[in-house]
Amino acid sequence: MFWTRTLIPTMKETPEGAEIPSHVLMLRAGLISQVMAGAYIYLPLGLRALKKAERIVREEMDAAGAIELAMPSMSPLGLWEQTGRVAAFGEVLVQFSLRRQNRKVPVVLGPTHEEIVTDLVSRQISSYRQLPITLYQITSKFRNEERPRFGVLRTSEFLMKDAYSFNESLESLNQSYEQMYAAYCRIFERCGLAYLPVEAESGPIGGDASHEFMIPADNGEDVVLHCPACNYAANQEKAEIGARDCTRPEVPPAPLERVPTPGASTIEQVSKFLKCQPQELIKTLIYVADGRPIAVLVRGDHDANEGKIRRAQKAAQLELASPQVIEQVTGAPVGFAGPVGLKQKIPILADREIQHMANSVTGANAAETHLTGVNLDRDFRVDLFADLRSAVDGDPCPRCSAKLALRHAIEVGHVFKLGTKYSEALGAHFLDAKEQRGPLIMGCYGIGVNRIIAGLIETSHDKDGIIWPVAIAPYEVLLVPVKVPDEPSMNVAQQLHDQLRAAGIDVLVDDRDCRAGVKFKDADLIGIPLRVVIGERGLKEGKLEIKWRWEKKAEMIALEGAAEMLAALVREERDGRKRYHGR
Repeated sequence: MFWTRTLIPTMKETPEGAEIPSHVLMLRAGLISQVMAGAYIYLPLGLRALKKAERIVREEMDAAGAIELAMPSMSPLGLWEQTGRVAAFGEVLVQFSLRRQNRKVPVVLGPTHEEIVTDLVSRQISSYRQLPITLYQITSKFRNEERPRFGVLRTSEFLMKDAYSFNESLESLNQSYEQMYAAYCRIFERCGLAYLPVEAESGPIGGDASHEFMIPADNGEDVVLHCPACNYAANQEKAEIGARDCTRPEVPPAPLERVPTPGASTIEQVSKFLKCQPQELIKTLIYVADGRPIAVLVRGDHDANEGKIRRAQKAAQLELASPQVIEQVTGAPVGFAGPVGLKQKIPILADREIQHMANSVTGANAAETHLTGVNLDRDFRVDLFADLRSAVDGDPCPRCSAKLALRHAIEVGHVFKLGTKYSEALGAHFLDAKEQRGPLIMGCYGIGVNRIIAGLIETSHDKDGIIWPVAIAPYEVLLVPVKVPDEPSMNVAQQLHDQLRAAGIDVLVDDRDCRAGVKFKDADLIGIPLRVVIGERGLKEGKLEIKWRWEKKAEMIALEGAAEMLAALVREERDGRKRYHGR
C-alpha cells in the first residue's frame, strides 16, 4: 500500500478533549475519528490493527475448540425480563420500541448475549451427548455509557468477543473454564500485552467465580491489588486481606460522651470538628440484605466492600438502605448512625479492624450528635467479624507474608463461571446419562477487542508516538524513500514493496513528496515496527537504513537480498517477539 492512496490523517497537535495517551495517539496517528461522544470511526490504520487482534482472538478460540456463530445485536426485551437483567443493567441497557403494523415491539441492543445464546441452546441442545459445547462470536455490543471517555476504552458501541460454554457437570465446566483461561493467556501474549490475570467479582453478569485479565496502566480505571512475592492478584472489589494484628491497644477506657456536632455528618467534617483522625472513627453503614436491614462497621479511613459484605451475610441482594429506612433503624437522619443504641435491633457486622480500636468516635443515632469514648463489648456488641473493607496499598497478602501493591489497570478480558442462573431462567435443560432432566451449567468468556488496541497503545508508546509489536501493527514494514522525485529511489521502493507483499509481509510506502523530517516524525507517530529508509547516498553504496521502532539506533543492510532479509526479520518477530519490548 502507498501512503498517498490510503487515508492516514495524522495530526501535529493534541486534539481537544483527548485525556490519556492512547486516546491522544489514536487520534493523532489517524487510527480513529470521533462521530459523537462514545462513537468512533475506525480509519484504515486503526481498522487494520483491530482486524489483526480479531484474527488472533479467532485463531485461539478455534484452537481451543470453541464454535463460531453470529447472533443479532437486537433481541426482544422479554428475554431480559425473564433473567431480571433489565433492572440489573438499568440505564446502561439500550432499549427502544419498533413499530410493526399497529403494535410496538420493545427490543434491546445487547451489551452481552447470555439471554440470546441460552434461548438458542434451550431449543437446540437436549441431551448430554451434545455436551460440552462452547459457542462464540465477535460482534458489536451496545451500552448507554453515561460518561463515555478515554477514547475507545469507554464507548457506547464496541467490538467484543463473547463465548459461552454449556456443560453437564461442574467438573466439565471447570475444564471448559480452564481451556478458555489458557486461550486468553495465549491471545494476550500473542498481541504483545503485559497482562495480569486477577480474581474478580461477577457483577450484573451473575455467577460465582470469575477472573479478569488486566493491563497494568497508570490511567486505568480499574484498581487491582497484586502481591509481587507470590503473584496473588485480585481487583479491589474482590481482593482479600491477610492476617492483621487486631490486638486492642492497652489504654484506659474513656467515658462514653455525647457531643453535639452541628453541620458535621461526613468523616472529614467530623474529624475536623472533633480534632481527631479518620482512623479514630467507626463508620456505621446501614444496608438492606435480602430485604432485611443490617449495620456494617468499618474504620473511618476505610471503604466498605459490598461484595465482601454480601458474601459474609450470605445474601443474594445487597444495597445501601434508603434515608427512610436509615431513620427507622437509627432514629436519626443519614450521617449520624452508630452501633450504640440503635432504635431497632438488627444484625451488626464489623470489619476485623474494629477489634483493634479503642475510645472511638461514632454517630450517636441522633441528629447532629456523635459519641466519643466508644469501646467494643462495653458499649456495643458485634454479631460477626469478617474482612469487610476494600484492600489498599500495603495491606498484607492473604496468601503469604508480603505486602499487596495497588495498581491501576485496564480490563481487557473477563471469564465467569455462571452456573445455572440463565439456563434455569430460560428453560435450557438437558437429559443426563441417567435420563434425569436438569439445567445446563454455563460459563461466559468475554474480550474487548477494541481494548486490546487501546490498552497496547496506552502501555507501549513514547513521546514521539505509538510503538506497535509486529503481531497487531497496521503494517509491519514502512518504506521511506527520502526523495520521491528521485526515480532510482522510487524504483527500489516499488520493487521492495512488491517483493515484500509477495512474501506475505504487510508493507506501506510513504510516497509523499515532502521533507524527510516530516516523514520520520509521522513514522514514529504511527509506530510501524520496521522502518526502511531509501536514500540517494545509501543507494550509491548499495545499502539501506533499517530501524526498529523501539530501538534507538539504526543499522545498514545490503540492498542486494534486502527483501528476503526484511521478510525473515519480520517473520522472526511475528513468532517470538525477540526484539519488541514496548516502551
